[in-house]
Amino acid sequence: MEKLIRITPKDDVAVCTQEMEAGEKVTIGGTTVTALEKIPFGHKIALRDIKKSENIIKYGFPIGHATEDIKAGSHIHSHNLQTNLEGTLEYKYKPRAAAEEPTKCELAGKTFLGYRRKNGKVGIRNEIWIIPTVGCVNKSAELIAKAANERFAGMCDGIFAYTHPYGCSQLGDDQLYTQHILAGLVEHPNATGVLVLGLGCENNNIDVFKKFIHNIDEDRIKFLSTQDVEDEVEAALKLIRPLAERASAEKRVEIPVEELVIGFKCGGSDAFSGITANPLCGRITDRITSCGGRAILTEVPEMFGAETILMGRSLDEKVFNRVVSMVNGFKEYYQRHNQVVYENPSPGNKAGGITTLEEKSLGCIQKGGSAVVTDVLEYGERCVTKGLNLLTGPGNDMVSCTNMAAAGAHMILFTTGRGTPFGPPVPTIKISTNTGLFEKKPQWIDYNAGKILTGTSFEEAADELFSLILDTASGKYKTKNEKNGYREIAIFKDGVTL
Repeated sequence: MEKLIRITPKDDVAVCTQEMEAGEKVTIGGTTVTALEKIPFGHKIALRDIKKSENIIKYGFPIGHATEDIKAGSHIHSHNLQTNLEGTLEYKYKPRAAAEEPTKCELAGKTFLGYRRKNGKVGIRNEIWIIPTVGCVNKSAELIAKAANERFAGMCDGIFAYTHPYGCSQLGDDQLYTQHILAGLVEHPNATGVLVLGLGCENNNIDVFKKFIHNIDEDRIKFLSTQDVEDEVEAALKLIRPLAERASAEKRVEIPVEELVIGFKCGGSDAFSGITANPLCGRITDRITSCGGRAILTEVPEMFGAETILMGRSLDEKVFNRVVSMVNGFKEYYQRHNQVVYENPSPGNKAGGITTLEEKSLGCIQKGGSAVVTDVLEYGERCVTKGLNLLTGPGNDMVSCTNMAAAGAHMILFTTGRGTPFGPPVPTIKISTNTGLFEKKPQWIDYNAGKILTGTSFEEAADELFSLILDTASGKYKTKNEKNGYREIAIFKDGVTL
């Protein structure tokens, strides 16, 4: 393994794949650099002398400026590198340059074994979901799920309650956010049946909530207001029985791969996220969108500093304007709360070698590959457009994964350099950016992109990962979050609670 990685020839820095000791010499791209100090694994070393206030280049773009004169061989991090970003910006539309040749679809004719639902949608799991309208019935939902799994064992892939603290005492957009996200989960085709569980007196009571669900199929969706019955557990089990019987009759059939909807997320990023796992996901995005499939990219604050790259790939001016509104709208959200727009990366990111938000964002958007941006979705909106969809929402792992699931993602590819056990309602393939994490946390990680650092080509890794995606979609492989029972949801909040 090379001890240093320089991502593009334009870069002023290289990333250490192993810790470097002071005095150690390494040659990279014809340049020999001597470490002037100890430089941690994953951190940056200066490849040339850099003057104070001069931009520092990584990924071929500025990731901030030097706050002091920096000698070649120095450790570059928070002590001598600062972001260039500030405030909202004005952007000018430039028509996207036409590709010389259409992207070849490498997946033509490929299929997976999924469930074709009555409404034509496709699911990759045969589960029953319990969706509370309000947090007051969370424990009831959990008790019902436990009893239902015991009573109807083997009739479906499992019965799961997705609890949350909202649905009452919320005002304005907060209430709407809750309703749209919960409705998206109710409509998700990975659930062959759904029990909507209410209390009765909440703001988001069942009669109100029904207005947010499209085309209610009474054979698939059951409703129970717990204040209306004497024993809510037994009443719920009576409603779940026909759902379980319906699930037991479902059969997997061949589905064209272009009907997959895949969400992409990075959490606990490190310096290798933008070098291994995220570019690998970018190749998956390019493959799935070239065949007419749908990919979802979210984490708007982690587009700041790299947003012009995505804007430049907008399908047309209408999509470009929506990307601008999404980006500046999220900056204004920070400003409304008197928060620093660029208060990012996290402590874990910094420990892993990421210094500025530009650096994090340039690595983050690698998951979008080179695909054309075909649509921009509001928080809680469903994904219907083929191609790369940008989904409005924060970078928080739990909130953003729930958002993508509610938008219709069948599964999520989640890259991480630090590791996390979290899992949302849909299968989540955890991809480690480095081999050390893969070896340390095999109970969390499904695929090791760290092998790219030791000789595996991106195309070989992309073939392996897509094979794992198809096995996951076909039910042949259960992701680690599924095996461990890591399934949670979280909903965005931006207002007053009564």
